[in-house]
Amino acid sequence: MRLTIGFFLAGFVYAQAPMKALHPRVEKIVEEVSAERVGASMRRLESFGTRNLFSSLTDAKRGVGAAARWIKEELASYSPRLQVRIDEHDVKKAGRVIRDVKLWNVVAVLPGTTQKDRQVLITGHYDSLHIVRKKVGELERMDQEATVAADAPGVSDDASGTAAVMELARVLSQYEFEKTLVFVAFSGEEYGLVGSGLYARRAAAEKATIDAVLNNDIIGNELAGNGRTAGAAVRVFSEDPIDSPSRTLARYVKEIGERYVPSMRVDLVFRADRFGRGGDHTPFDRAGFPAVRFTTTAEFYANQHSATDTFANASPAYTAKVARLNAAVAAALAWAPPPPDVLTKSKSVITGLETVGPNLSRGKSGYDALLKWKEQGDVTDLAGFAVVWRESVSPYWQKEFWVGPGKEFRLADVSIDDIVLGVKAVDKEGNESPVAVYRIVPRLVP
Repeated sequence: MRLTIGFFLAGFVYAQAPMKALHPRVEKIVEEVSAERVGASMRRLESFGTRNLFSSLTDAKRGVGAAARWIKEELASYSPRLQVRIDEHDVKKAGRVIRDVKLWNVVAVLPGTTQKDRQVLITGHYDSLHIVRKKVGELERMDQEATVAADAPGVSDDASGTAAVMELARVLSQYEFEKTLVFVAFSGEEYGLVGSGLYARRAAAEKATIDAVLNNDIIGNELAGNGRTAGAAVRVFSEDPIDSPSRTLARYVKEIGERYVPSMRVDLVFRADRFGRGGDHTPFDRAGFPAVRFTTTAEFYANQHSATDTFANASPAYTAKVARLNAAVAAALAWAPPPPDVLTKSKSVITGLETVGPNLSRGKSGYDALLKWKEQGDVTDLAGFAVVWRESVSPYWQKEFWVGPGKEFRLADVSIDDIVLGVKAVDKEGNESPVAVYRIVPRLVP
């Protein structure tokens, strides 16, 4: 059955939609990502022998401390505009953390201009793990001390993600963006997402505005252990529900990434991560920030957390392809206007408390879809807004209506129960915000 939609534009003059042309500056950024530099960083990170969280912080050549200092020095060399620091934490023994330890995240901040309070994070983890096992009775268990002492090259997991973060810091720091870009090499991922968890909790406590976390973990190989190759695709994981902030970001990654890097396919996976696995995007998602994970579609499981996760078994060319996707998405997002505010507040007749819900109704007729929204921030180059919709069972947006500078839109004879609706902001250069989705948000505002 064909669904026919009529529409009415309320309260403004129709405007010409900006063309969905490629932004020349974003194209240039994508082209400037160097596979050679990515490969050199992967090799250098391998050269530290191990980057285990519990390895030496003071040794000049080996261990997690030497790696962190090198990452910091490299980041600082890219541009005087990058604000580079060691984000230090004293972590107490608990859970998988086998003893008290000092943890260093390495952070580089590229301040924004007109939207500097809004942040886009590009992340990976530089710590590594080589699990050494010993037999205890009839079972094999991790030998903690042998694991700490063992060589842990960790090239695909996750020197590759760290090399991508570093290369993007180098390239993007040569430009000015409206939003603030933050490049983070986390530590402690292999022992329970410790570094990212500490960072995300602090960001939530400080009420930071994070528009996206693009986490890169295991993007260093295109050959799987079963012989399958997949050099032209990458998986992007995002947490449920279907229209969560992270899922909305994932759709944005696919649309923008494939627009600028058509040689790469973005395979969206609608779950938080692989079965039984975790990554540094997860603490951000749980703190309410949009966060996704990039991972190769061809994992080589036998090499992970072992002595064979080496540069010889990696593909820096593939890592660079994934980095280019990150570059396109991060740049487009950092130049884009903020998404519109599609929420409205009302007082619950049951509890008397203020509740938040979508600013969407059936209109005066009771049989239309009447969308309303508010502009966020003072965006001088805003061209207007576009309304998008899809069937509730469709993973991707199917229709788009250009609205222009108005803040209200009516779809005639359309049931708001049967489709999903959203709206995005677009500037005069065609940069698009992620979609703000009209979804039921059952939460109370204190």
